[in-house]
Amino acid sequence: MTSPSAGVAAVIPAKDEADRVAATVRAVRALPGVDLVVVVDDGSSDATAEVAREAGAEVVRHARNRGKAAAMTTGAGWVARHEAVEGRVGGSDERRPLLFVDADLEDSAANLGVLVTPVLEGAVDMTIATLPPQRTPGGGRGFVVRLARGGIEELTGFVAAQPLSGMRCLTRAAFDAASPLARGWGVEVGLTVDVLLAGMQVREVPCELHHRVTGTDLRSQLHRAAQYRDVGLALARRRARRRFR
Repeated sequence: MTSPSAGVAAVIPAKDEADRVAATVRAVRALPGVDLVVVVDDGSSDATAEVAREAGAEVVRHARNRGKAAAMTTGAGWVARHEAVEGRVGGSDERRPLLFVDADLEDSAANLGVLVTPVLEGAVDMTIATLPPQRTPGGGRGFVVRLARGGIEELTGFVAAQPLSGMRCLTRAAFDAASPLARGWGVEVGLTVDVLLAGMQVREVPCELHHRVTGTDLRSQLHRAAQYRDVGLALARRRARRRFR
C-alpha cells in the first residue's frame, strides 16, 4: 500500500496546447492528494510552457518534439529528482504515485480523482480512465483500438475497454516495471502489458473526461497511421520478449 502521505505527482505531456493547458493544470492542482504538477512541453511552437507555468505547474521543456513516451519519462525523472532533494528514499512507499494527464482535458480534469484513490489505498497498481462518448465524435474506424485490445488480451488475458486511454495513475513500482516505456504512441499499450506481466493489478475506471478528438483530415489520418505503427511495434517487441525468455 502506498502511504497516503506520499501525495501524488501529476505529469502532463503537452505539445502546442497553450489554449487548453492552463485549465487542465488548474483542475489537476485542485485534486485531493495531488501536491506536484509537472508539465513537459514536448517541443511546442506556441506559449504552452509559459501558460502552464503561470497556471502553477512546474515546467520541463524539450527543445524539439520527442514524442509522448519521452515526455512521460522526462516528467517521471523530474519527479524522482525532486523527491531526492526532499530526501525520499528510492525504494520507499513514500515515493509519489504518478498520475498521467492529457493536456487537453481542460476543466474535466477535475474528475480524475477516481483514478487516484484505488492506487493510494493499495487496491491496484494502476488505474486507467475509460471515457464517455465525446461531445464531438472522432473520425477513426477503430483499427488501432482493435489492434491494441487484441494484442493486450493475447499477451495478458486482460480485455481492455479503452486500451489507448492516456489517463492513468500508477505506483512507482508499476512505472519501474514498464520502463523503458514503449516508444511513441505505443506507450499506453506497453504500460498495460508490462504492468500485467509483472503480476500487478490493473483496473479500468469510468471517468467523466472530455478532450479534443482526432478528425478525418489528412493530418488526423497520418496520426492514426503513426499510432497503428507504434502500437504494432510495442506488441511485437513484447511477443518477442516472451518468446525468448
